[in-house]
Amino acid sequence: MLFPGILGRFLSKDVGIDLGTATTLVYVRGEGIVLAEPSVVAVYKGTSRVLLNGEAVGEVAKAMLGKTPGNIEAIRPMRDGVIADYSITEAMLSYFIRKVQPHSWGVAPQVVVAVPSGITSVEKTAVRESAKRAGASRVHLVSEPKAAAIGVGLPVGEPVGNMIVDIGGGTTEVAVISLGGIVTSESLRIAGDEFDEAISQHMRRTYNLMVGEATAERVKIELGSAYPLEEEKTMVVKGRDLIAGLPRTATIRSEEIREALKEPVEAILSAVKQTLERTPPELSADLIDRGITLAGGGSLLRGMDKLISRETGLPVTVADDPMTAVVRGTGAILEDIDNNDVRDLLEADADNEGR
Repeated sequence: MLFPGILGRFLSKDVGIDLGTATTLVYVRGEGIVLAEPSVVAVYKGTSRVLLNGEAVGEVAKAMLGKTPGNIEAIRPMRDGVIADYSITEAMLSYFIRKVQPHSWGVAPQVVVAVPSGITSVEKTAVRESAKRAGASRVHLVSEPKAAAIGVGLPVGEPVGNMIVDIGGGTTEVAVISLGGIVTSESLRIAGDEFDEAISQHMRRTYNLMVGEATAERVKIELGSAYPLEEEKTMVVKGRDLIAGLPRTATIRSEEIREALKEPVEAILSAVKQTLERTPPELSADLIDRGITLAGGGSLLRGMDKLISRETGLPVTVADDPMTAVVRGTGAILEDIDNNDVRDLLEADADNEGR
């Protein structure tokens, strides 16, 4: 075949993937973000066989969470930002790649995957192998904080301090970036999932009421906050009484949910402070003016920016469309992947894998 690389570009479009604990987002080169679906797969219990002829993935599977009969499981194969179930993650990736590239003519795409900065070399290898078995021809890894910083438009290649706090579903990534590299960082396996779990535990302890994942997430979105609200709110929550075993409701207040979220929120705040303490003085000086940028779905928790600003004394900004920051970063890398400076970003990450 003449010029296989060029021909392959026409037949198969490269993709960037934010393989999140809660949501997977996919960017197709030349098209933008084309998919954002829950990282959930419904399988027959004890197997890796996906329901509905392999179609019970994403939104379809999430609707089944907590509602399946005994022979079916709705599984989240990603935990704390890393792969918890390899075969099901592979099935999920394969489905998403096929969905965004229904006519690839048998030519496998090049893939850029964002991964937490704190994962091990073994975990990175697992991501690579899963992506390759799912249909990728070549897999590049980029650290999530770097991808998020690129995605929100920070000048990561310049000799200035850029601080990003990416609060996802499974991990919180805190990093100071300069000249294309991560100067100092913290990768914390506490994020949006822990917010949901803290709310579930609060409902059990305070109201003897068991609620599902979807209900806890809804409470977080409607009542959750990290800083006092101008107008506090209430909400009626439905669940199962732990004593009587019967359906019951309870009316809860935003103040008590803020208290329930205090422990995971303070853990994230501590990671931010630790990263700042390790930042070189010249870059710290840059941050006085440039401040901190928040990204990821967890940054939408009301008052998170105000709390971090109060505790650090720095200006804090929530990025536009923070939930897509990481995948937009992988997309920016893909669109300019032939540029040597962009390749250096990926090669730097590859160099760090052996450390």
